Amino acid sequence: MKIGLQFAMPAELHALPGARNLAPLETVSGIPVFEVAEGILACAGGVSKVNAAMAAELLCLHCGVELILNAGVAGCCRDLPIGTLVLARDFVQHDVDTSAVGDPIGLVSTVNRVDFPTWRPEHCQALLRQLGFSAQLGRVATGDWFAVGGDRARWVRDTFSPTLCEMEGGAIAQVCLRNNVRFVSLKSVSDRLFSERQAEEYFDFSQALEALGRVVLPFAKKLQEEC
Repeated sequence: MKIGLQFAMPAELHALPGARNLAPLETVSGIPVFEVAEGILACAGGVSKVNAAMAAELLCLHCGVELILNAGVAGCCRDLPIGTLVLARDFVQHDVDTSAVGDPIGLVSTVNRVDFPTWRPEHCQALLRQLGFSAQLGRVATGDWFAVGGDRARWVRDTFSPTLCEMEGGAIAQVCLRNNVRFVSLKSVSDRLFSERQAEEYFDFSQALEALGRVVLPFAKKLQEEC
């Protein structure tokens, strides 16, 4: 089974052991694609929803992956410790708003849904436990906005009840849904939106990257065995 690891930032990809020394297999639409293990491709597609959607479509159609594992760091809407692993149960897109024509906030009319599922999150949580890792399950809110505490963050929290807020996963989930490709997302908490120390936490997210780097490749190999 071919798996695609999709990150937003090169720093997230480089958290994988040995990844800094790899040469890309190819570069498509400006996105370098690496083989990090047999049958496991990886790319850092860029920050925000359009970049994420481009990279996901590349992995699905050009590379022919059967599952995308989106991994990265994310801001937390709760007071979880930095480096906590969170498996996405589902995604919403908080910046989609056609409520002026009567739609619910977050409705993506192309597919007529607000929530975008991930593949068997409870089973994935059990696989992580088998590997010796603990991860919480939670909803993730995606939007083209770097989340900081304030009125908008409180609105996202109160409207969608997410555990995390980030900028890519919801777009990847939508692409995978439309391509009938399995989608799993594992995030490491880098900062807490409602903490007085948020800026300090984000700009030194080495702890979150370290937690991510330890788990992603073993988890991807476990998914290969299971799917």
